[in-house]
Amino acid sequence: MSSIKINDSFILTSPSTSMSQIKSELSNFEYVIVFDKHYYIFHTTEQFALQSASMSMPIIDWIYKTNWSPSTISTWLDLKTSKVNWERPVLIQAYETNSIHGVLHPSDWIHYLQAENEDVFSYFETLGETINDAVTVVDDKGKVVLWNTAAENTYKIAKQAIVGEFINTYFDDESIVLHKILNEGRPIRGAYHKPNKETHVLVNASPIVKGHKVIGAVATEHDITNIIRLHEEVEQDPLVGDKSLFSSIIGENSSLEEEIEMAKKVSSTNIPILLTGEVGSGKELLAQAIHYDSTRRNEPFITLNCATIPPGLIDMELFGYQQGIFSQPTTDKRPGKLELAANGTLFIQDVHKMPLDVQIKLCDYLENAAYYMTGSNEQVQVNTRIMASTSILLESLIEQGEFYEGLYYQLTVINIHIPPLKERQNEIPTLITQFIEEFSIKYEKAKPILDEDIVETLCHQEWPGNVRELRNTIERLILLNDLPTITAQHLPAELKRQINLHEPLNEASSEKQLIQDTLKRTYGNKSAAADLLGISRGTLYNKIKEYGL
Repeated sequence: MSSIKINDSFILTSPSTSMSQIKSELSNFEYVIVFDKHYYIFHTTEQFALQSASMSMPIIDWIYKTNWSPSTISTWLDLKTSKVNWERPVLIQAYETNSIHGVLHPSDWIHYLQAENEDVFSYFETLGETINDAVTVVDDKGKVVLWNTAAENTYKIAKQAIVGEFINTYFDDESIVLHKILNEGRPIRGAYHKPNKETHVLVNASPIVKGHKVIGAVATEHDITNIIRLHEEVEQDPLVGDKSLFSSIIGENSSLEEEIEMAKKVSSTNIPILLTGEVGSGKELLAQAIHYDSTRRNEPFITLNCATIPPGLIDMELFGYQQGIFSQPTTDKRPGKLELAANGTLFIQDVHKMPLDVQIKLCDYLENAAYYMTGSNEQVQVNTRIMASTSILLESLIEQGEFYEGLYYQLTVINIHIPPLKERQNEIPTLITQFIEEFSIKYEKAKPILDEDIVETLCHQEWPGNVRELRNTIERLILLNDLPTITAQHLPAELKRQINLHEPLNEASSEKQLIQDTLKRTYGNKSAAADLLGISRGTLYNKIKEYGL
């Protein structure tokens, strides 16, 4: 911060001091201070004002005769208050002792405030540049005060061009969220906004309040244009177009067979369904099977993945929005997934990642078959079947207040659980055969034979990624190999390492190599290496000593 200039060249005199003595003191000091009931200050440059007075006249008589203005006496803490009168120089008083430190001239105070303002703005501007999102600050008239580099990149408007200009010079009034903040004085958090035809952002904005008055507004805008374009471009066709997908779901596990039978029974109803199971277990495939086995088979099957969409965007993606949601409504609307799936099925993946307020809105739709678009007062009625999936226990989220209990009961009228692949190892050979055929056709390759050893190996893996991980592994094998027979040596390196780690430590040479590889993999962390090898740290230390590692 800049330092303030206080003048300590002064002398205190009594009100009876003669004019001649005052003039004499002004030759020795920059200020003469006269104290009667108030403090009266004379600066050396003001000697001309004293010329017409009799030299023997007491200074207090001249003060009363000329109505010379008194000065304010203030402490450092009170300098910025409205109590200080800056028409005359101000006396600076010590807070603890009430003694006078010096005199502060109004021009010096102005210079100090200007320097301080420059310092504060430098902090303010640096903070704006430190944020990756676009930052815009306007005053109470809508004139741009700050426009950071991220804003330049987002809107392709140079800082030099827009700072100092009214923001509506570059944007339509109805698209400026900061106008709403200035008018209403209420903050906005995580709201979808489209400031122009080309840009989509998520906005956090707040009023700048001084006392009880809004003096400006600040907004940070996270650019989600690429995400929006991706959602607009991606086709919503199902992964598989077959209308009898139940036949493609392997169900040789008794518990899975029971779940599939339940799915078949409820496919022709309009009841909401919750599909549960680990990541990659095949919940979306089962949802498609239910849809294509129902009377809605010729209508859309739309997917909404709550894990891949920013939380602030899910409401708009699900229910749609009306343009101009921050000012005057327009008739330009963008339907949400719920409306796009009208008369068909909307499959909501990872429903546990849906924000709580959107959960409540979805629950209301399930109860009333109607909803409101974001930014619209017009009710929309559609007949869309809801299926949802989750890989975690919703009951625990309800206890934590992170999942709406009403929605839970709406979705769990029918709850179908898909057991993990590690509990269905007898199905793996059939799945392997199915995937080989699928990818051989996809990549126009001759169908290879998998060596018995590799099939045995694949059957005994844990498959934390479930069917999806197995499917991806087979796709890789088919894509990267042209041999008639595929063996274990063609497996991905990571999978081969997992296999090696579970092999017994037998021959000394392979054991030494395995320990070396594991230590390299854990960057020398012996505790982590012991865990991966399935042995105690003591045993590992003995092996390291034995092999001279």
